[in-house]
Amino acid sequence: MIIPVDLGSRSYSIVVEPGALAGVGARLRELRVGSRAVLVTDAGILKLHGAAVITGLEAAGLSVMVLEVPEGEAAKTLAVAEHCWDRLLAAGADRTSTLLALGGGAVGDLAGFVAATYMRGANFVPLPTTVLGQVDASIGGKTAIDHPKAKNLIGAFYQPRLVVVDPAVALTLPERDFRSGLAEIVKHGVVLDAAYFDDVERSARALSARDLPTLTRIIGGSCRLKAGVIQRDPEEKGEWRFALNYGHTIGHALEAATRFETWTHGEAVSLGIVAEARLAERLGLGAPDTTQR
Repeated sequence: MIIPVDLGSRSYSIVVEPGALAGVGARLRELRVGSRAVLVTDAGILKLHGAAVITGLEAAGLSVMVLEVPEGEAAKTLAVAEHCWDRLLAAGADRTSTLLALGGGAVGDLAGFVAATYMRGANFVPLPTTVLGQVDASIGGKTAIDHPKAKNLIGAFYQPRLVVVDPAVALTLPERDFRSGLAEIVKHGVVLDAAYFDDVERSARALSARDLPTLTRIIGGSCRLKAGVIQRDPEEKGEWRFALNYGHTIGHALEAATRFETWTHGEAVSLGIVAEARLAERLGLGAPDTTQR
């Protein structure tokens, strides 16, 4: 499945396909980027999925440097970004080089920010390995590192050259991480497409069992919906992009109140979705059966 994101000169495609990680090198060659590829990832993800990506890149004639960063939110600091800039300079990377973010949303946020700021912009390609990253964080060009006073405070809108989503990597996720990502899928159905929400609901058992054809269809559908919003509002200036914050107003408050130690982002958003559905019901804006669903 190829999903186009039409943004004029910054247009790109989202590839959703089992096994897609192995074909990244060939797709970069089609884009005619430079010959240097920098794989930004953490040690755990590198061990799980790095070999397939590196082999594919090298088979396409690209030189590959692995830039290892801390796991999770610890990667999103100015010190880690500076380390990345230093490594890129030492390796002779330039604007034609491509930074590939192999990992979850945190790795994508960091690598995107580094790509946006290195030499005023290098190529950036997310390779998300979490469901949340695949259907949400990797699409739309939001990049950032954290500030001591708040998360994601220092960043830029910087669109990727390509997004490669391999639904098969979801089969390797711990159960909690997998379920956390489903929150964004439900959110897209609730706020953007009733028919898609129906499909998610009917497919709940197959999704829970991680049936690969079902995962591919549902993840692809969620990417399509997110891409449609990005095309209308690429820099989060209007109501279309704000619709994607459903569940996040309360979800973010829960995360902050518990110092980001109790719930994953997806769990907090799930609670926010339920709470906001109940508020809508109390205000006469939503039906009880919607809340129940």
